[in-house]
Amino acid sequence: MTSTLALYQTDLFRPTYRPWKGERWELLLAPMLICKGYWSEAMLVTDMAGLIRHDGPASRTWMSMTPMEIESQEIGCRFAKGHTLVMGLGMGWAAANAALRPEVTRVTVVELDPEVIAVNATMDVFGQLPPEAAAKVTVVQGDAVAYEPDEPADTLMADIWQPLYGDDRLEQVRRMRDNTGATRVYYWGQEMDIAHRARQFGLPLDSASVARIVEDMGLPLIGPAEVTNYPDLIERSARNWLRTDWTPPGYAVG
Repeated sequence: MTSTLALYQTDLFRPTYRPWKGERWELLLAPMLICKGYWSEAMLVTDMAGLIRHDGPASRTWMSMTPMEIESQEIGCRFAKGHTLVMGLGMGWAAANAALRPEVTRVTVVELDPEVIAVNATMDVFGQLPPEAAAKVTVVQGDAVAYEPDEPADTLMADIWQPLYGDDRLEQVRRMRDNTGATRVYYWGQEMDIAHRARQFGLPLDSASVARIVEDMGLPLIGPAEVTNYPDLIERSARNWLRTDWTPPGYAVG
């Protein structure tokens, strides 16, 4: 029996990219590839763009328009509202999708690397949006962990890391939230943190356990209240991406 891979499709905005090479960064295009999503099974992806970082002889994919990357940020994009702070520009698509939300009044993007800002400007990522959405976006060069906006944020979206999860991520997001006054937070890989803590303490991934873990994390996370099947998405994403040997710093569930 042969099975047919589904073609990846999304209603989220995907900018048009073209090949580009700078001093340390490069944009590459792949006409077709197969990859699994954050919580989805393997799919066929066409016209995939990837942002590559070159560190001396080493190169690594920093961001890409794969189902994994899109699904792992789409909850934040879909539920952003008010003044939205996006920490980490990447390929610009998350900020662009936030700006397309009618509930979003303003998008401030904080990016440390001027070359990443340059590649987005060269691709005219925000210029591909309708004028009213593009007008919402401001890009600021700065340190995401230290940045303080001129007015408190309603939504904080953070993606400044290369690995999907890491030991110091929660503390960094707490600092961003304190600096920005954000009342709602979504950060890349938060499902991995929740899933690991559920495993660590032998808790089922149901609504009650997720709510308990999120409360102890001390952040007003987007997801538990907004997405009906959020515990199921956490379980599926953890099955795809969470290593069983990862142990974060000491953490207690109250």
